[in-house]
Amino acid sequence: MNFPYLKGVLCLLVLVTGSHLAVAQFPRFKVLAFYSNKVERDHVDFARDAVRFFKDLTAGNGFVFDTTSNMSDLNDQKLRDYSVVMMLNDFPHNQEQRNAFTRYMENGGGWFGFHVAAYNDKDTHWPWFVQFLGGAVFYTNSWPPMPAKLVIEDHTHPITKGLPESYIAPTNEWYQWKPSPRENKDVTILASLSADNYPLGLKDIIHDGDTPVMWTNTKYRMVYMNIGHGSKIFTDATQNRIIVAGLRHVVASDKKGNVFKD
Repeated sequence: MNFPYLKGVLCLLVLVTGSHLAVAQFPRFKVLAFYSNKVERDHVDFARDAVRFFKDLTAGNGFVFDTTSNMSDLNDQKLRDYSVVMMLNDFPHNQEQRNAFTRYMENGGGWFGFHVAAYNDKDTHWPWFVQFLGGAVFYTNSWPPMPAKLVIEDHTHPITKGLPESYIAPTNEWYQWKPSPRENKDVTILASLSADNYPLGLKDIIHDGDTPVMWTNTKYRMVYMNIGHGSKIFTDATQNRIIVAGLRHVVASDKKGNVFKD
């Protein structure tokens, strides 16, 4: 038997197999982002910029970022292939889509929502979604859109660790919620409007009160950020860092395992 030859073949197999395994771990995860072109112009602008921002992050085949403007894609068969559902400027339109989203989240799915994706009021009639948001119900907003000082509330959380005490967030329309999600024991508030902003607005004014802007309901694999109005959202390095960390946190907290730990 030609042992040197056999040894060479075995070494080649190890190299090929090892190379295959290294390639097979990428992409690490898949995201499905929902957006609409039939909503408020500023929300369309945000979605356009967000798609570009997240697409740029897929450099190196680190993850797959798929997009759809068809809300009927919010169904069991489609969602099962994705680690994260991202809502850029839209939300489920009917009960069938709501039910599919509820099942997805209750079974360990991930959600990253922006701005209007969390909008709900007395006419929404979706109790599950309200509790999913930690009890938050839209109360009022500031107008016109303008920059605001945000206070980082939790410096130990993976999303906000290492950030300054506060930063000036780019121009946005700010929502206030009643009840505040802060009242829910399962909610971790990451950032909120500083009282230094008040009164905030010229037409519609937030005069005072508790205004969380970013939070997570720890009962689910979710992060909500009340940013996403207009074309200036991705103009600040601190905020961009938070957004990337938000996505990473939703992915990393999957009970199936942290894909970032090789």
